[in-house]
Amino acid sequence: MVNLLAAAALAAATPAVAPSPPAQPAMFVVHDADTTIYLFGTFHALDGDHNWFDRGVRSAFEQSNELVLETLLPEGPSAPQQLRHAMPSVTPSASFLATTRMAITAGRSQGMQVDNGADMVLRHVAEAEGKYVEGLETLQFQLNMFNKMPPAPTPAVAVKAAGPAGQQPMQALSRTMTEMQSAWKRGDQSMFVHLLDQLRAGSPDTYRMMFTERNARWADWIAARMQTPGTVFVAVGAGHLAGKDSVLVRLAEKGIPSQRVN
Repeated sequence: MVNLLAAAALAAATPAVAPSPPAQPAMFVVHDADTTIYLFGTFHALDGDHNWFDRGVRSAFEQSNELVLETLLPEGPSAPQQLRHAMPSVTPSASFLATTRMAITAGRSQGMQVDNGADMVLRHVAEAEGKYVEGLETLQFQLNMFNKMPPAPTPAVAVKAAGPAGQQPMQALSRTMTEMQSAWKRGDQSMFVHLLDQLRAGSPDTYRMMFTERNARWADWIAARMQTPGTVFVAVGAGHLAGKDSVLVRLAEKGIPSQRVN
């Protein structure tokens, strides 16, 4: 979800698209003598091409005993009831809802679906293989966070600079979503760093709630998990592994260095 919201709020960031090499999204590792934790940056809505889940990513995933995601969304017949139970207390701003809907629509126009997102693909494979799956946050926590978030820029303002003069906001946002997906598949962190810088400058409270505070908590979780032997595959939005306040930076401050392995 973070990727979708960042695109909608900050679609002015549109670097040139390079030719597409084989998919190799960014992945990092931290380890000690008896614990290995892979940190994989995900994109929450993708096209149906799953070639990113190959080579290094697949190898690290298969070596891992458990999968850790940002949160576990309800699935199955009881999912609507669980969501209805969580939603009554959540009343996000109209601008936030409009921005989110626009991002989802723009992604769908390019064939990008949440069901194809890296998080969902990893979860379904893990469950099929009998791996333990857990979330860093509860669904209720995330919904409450969005409820407290300050109003987002209106979509028209957010995307007005995203494309050539005269380009419609939805077209501009669709273009940006495609470029973000391409950057993610290349393992190019620079676009996410730029988006994060723009978000921090334009909405510091949103940046603090979505990234600074959560990254610090997740780094604490990883540091604590390092005390238990085993191999863990942690998959969070790519933006959480980029920039000056990333999970990787917070881990380094704790004396836990990371290495990029993909």
